[in-house]
Amino acid sequence: MGSTVVVRTLVLGAGVTGRSVARVLESRGDVVAMLDENRSGSDFISADQIGSQSWDRAIVSPGWRSDHPIVRRVSDLGISLVSEIDLAWGIRNEIAPNQRWIAVTGTNGKTSTVELTTAILKEAGLHATACGNVGDTVIEAVVSSEKWDFLVVELSSFQLYWSELPEFSASAILNIADDHVDWHGTFDDYTAAKIKILERCDVALLNADDPTVVGATQHCSGKKVFFSLDTPSPGELGLVENLLIDRAFVSDQQEASVIAELLDVHPSAPHSVSNALAAAGLARALGVPHEVIQRGIKNFRPGRHRIEMIANVAGVSWIDDSKATNPHAAAASLASQLSVIWIAGGLAKGASMQSLVARTKGRLKAALLIGTDRNLIANELRNQAPNVPIYFVDEDSSASHSLMENVVLRAKDIAAAGDAVMLAPACASMDQFVDYSDRGDQFSAAVQKLVVGA
Repeated sequence: MGSTVVVRTLVLGAGVTGRSVARVLESRGDVVAMLDENRSGSDFISADQIGSQSWDRAIVSPGWRSDHPIVRRVSDLGISLVSEIDLAWGIRNEIAPNQRWIAVTGTNGKTSTVELTTAILKEAGLHATACGNVGDTVIEAVVSSEKWDFLVVELSSFQLYWSELPEFSASAILNIADDHVDWHGTFDDYTAAKIKILERCDVALLNADDPTVVGATQHCSGKKVFFSLDTPSPGELGLVENLLIDRAFVSDQQEASVIAELLDVHPSAPHSVSNALAAAGLARALGVPHEVIQRGIKNFRPGRHRIEMIANVAGVSWIDDSKATNPHAAAASLASQLSVIWIAGGLAKGASMQSLVARTKGRLKAALLIGTDRNLIANELRNQAPNVPIYFVDEDSSASHSLMENVVLRAKDIAAAGDAVMLAPACASMDQFVDYSDRGDQFSAAVQKLVVGA
């Protein structure tokens, strides 16, 4: 009787991904140890202990850079480095070889597009789930007792950087803008990580309105379908007046089929329409009929903290787009309003604010700035829009109000009928909040307390 081979796995990083990997591998019989610089205990080993044991592989969490000293140490010892995505793909090949993966990446809009695509597939009666940076981790979705036929995977540049193996029935690149340069080193390296999604992909949906996407994918082989907010040429998706139009997944590309109406998209901001075209293209690549896609789009509502209307009081709109964690996302949010009292700031992650201010300065009535890198925004406003008042808002030293309550009180003093008070920070949140959800929740609570309940 043959003996079972025990695999010894070292998991680098004990965040959501690392813990998920450890759970799954332990359930499959691996001997697992975790290493995290910020944690210790019986489940963890220290960096000094790596070389004192033998490891068959190390699973690296996506946020770890390749030049991290521990990653280098593991590599120098000849231990194979594997990403969670590649590990999940290998398990998928073992237990669910017919499962199909659909992938979405981009600087902004990934979560909404993944959720919309999944909603459309479910509308079509397909057994699909969203995973990756939304919902379950990919490895949990693969081993789920639900036995999903389709995974709609949200992939960050970090995950793509570390991954080599998955094959996608269809993929979408929504946009590529300045973000995570502090991690990747250069914008070109960040872009290269994003377009890795096309290396093993049957059909690629690409945003023709984004010059970086167009330029970076020029030499990619495989079927490419462009979508835009313009009139589509044969082989493309786009807009004709108030209709979303398909000229790619049709029997005759000289003809056109209606996907949906503009009014079916919620919210009907330009970036939401672009995301809807991407989701429609992904669904069409799987053969979902146009009328089913329209129902899916019409019934879909994006998750919280994505241009979420908190209240409208005395003609002033209070809007939470805390998920706008980089300048590109914030620019899309600000473009949806005409007169904005802008709440911004936090951790810029190496991003420049120059283009953001240049694109949106005509819509700004005032800027309320918070967080570590708020001077980056303030300096651009002073240079490009000197007439826009700037207010630095901090925690109340007397603790009578929270930071967000101070922000809302200042905004309330400035706002008049027709204005939108918008939280679109253009920055990450972890300098002052747990995450973007916490930031948005605190803003919403302050609005309910000081504006709605006033």
